Amino acid sequence: MLLKEINPEEMLARVLHRDGLMLVIDKPAGLPVHRGPKGGGSLEDHFDALRFGLPRPPSLAHRLDKDTSGCLVLGRHRKALAHLGLLFKHGKIGKTYWAVVEARPEGEDGTVDMPLGRLDESRGWWMKPDPKGLPSVTTWKVLGRSEAQGSLTSPFTWLALTPVTGRTHQLRVHCAAMGWPIVGDNIYGTAPRFGGPVMQLHAREITVPISKNKPPVRVVAPVPAHMRERLTACGWNGADDGLDPTAGKGDSFFEKQPHAK
Repeated sequence: MLLKEINPEEMLARVLHRDGLMLVIDKPAGLPVHRGPKGGGSLEDHFDALRFGLPRPPSLAHRLDKDTSGCLVLGRHRKALAHLGLLFKHGKIGKTYWAVVEARPEGEDGTVDMPLGRLDESRGWWMKPDPKGLPSVTTWKVLGRSEAQGSLTSPFTWLALTPVTGRTHQLRVHCAAMGWPIVGDNIYGTAPRFGGPVMQLHAREITVPISKNKPPVRVVAPVPAHMRERLTACGWNGADDGLDPTAGKGDSFFEKQPHAK
């Protein structure tokens, strides 16, 4: 899959929230948030378009995986970034992800309490369940289920996932270890390494208590185009987005390829 070009207008269109301390943007799937060891383009390369009058561009307050879409928080200056860093570190920021997973989890909700550790030194940040690893907890709730129909040849389940802890790849590893990997996950799931569907994991909502004297800031990211078909099959009707379910905002950053399904 190829990545579309990004421009300042695209970056500005992805701003979901702005105040004097932070921005929340709608990260597209398919674009890493920062440049990796092998180089290449990243979302961070385009933050200059998000200064909004300040002398420096904003900086990342946390990370999302390359193929995860949705709410991404940026600090607008050093003091704000330090404050946001403490909020994330101490678990004060609420996060809800939407995922489409393979198979059908038993029950309607639950908690995954499963320590995670590094897979091995050669695999960078790839993780695995490890009884001696760091405590890792995820809560989950079924929002809808689908049967095999039309172009979707397997049943899927629509989940709301809340990471109580914030380990690398936590949601992906926990879902896979439970027997319901995230659709499109080509590391922990069943998707092919290349040419498979875009991963169906979306940072749907984030709640940030950025100011002591004001209510927490709650931001919701629109559902991306690459997740709409499966979510609709699971019962999502688009009404909670307040936008046309066929609208372009929220699209992934992948060019459509003739052999990508």
